[in-house]
Amino acid sequence: MPSVERTVTTHTPLPRVWDYLSDFTSTEEWDPPTQRTTRTSGDGGVGTTYHNVSSFLGSEQEVEYTVVERVEQERLVLTGDAGSVQLRDTLTFATTALEDGTTGTAVTYHAEFEPQGAAKLATPVLPAALKVLADKVASSLEERLERLS
Repeated sequence: MPSVERTVTTHTPLPRVWDYLSDFTSTEEWDPPTQRTTRTSGDGGVGTTYHNVSSFLGSEQEVEYTVVERVEQERLVLTGDAGSVQLRDTLTFATTALEDGTTGTAVTYHAEFEPQGAAKLATPVLPAALKVLADKVASSLEERLERLS
């Protein structure tokens, strides 16, 4: 199963980062492929659902995400169904020492992609496309989190 992982650090304190990212509608601001994300049910906890529309590999994808795990200020896990691809996004959070001697937050974003049916034919080209995408997402996420501080 193709996957990508990136860790970004920010001066923004963990509670602020958690509040921002645990509301998955914030993907509109930090996830470059996302065009819009709407909460369709729930309060943000386990079982909450989101409808996401993203552009990936030249086509618009609609994804139904569900929060499957939420550990306050530690981990948020969502599964997504895009029809031709099943997704699992895991965000982990930790307080960390920064190079300048201050304390900040480290966020690790791990995304797994499981193509279904005919989409499995694209599996060989996914790693290269996902690497580029992950680099863009990490850069955008780090920039956005810094602006929160």
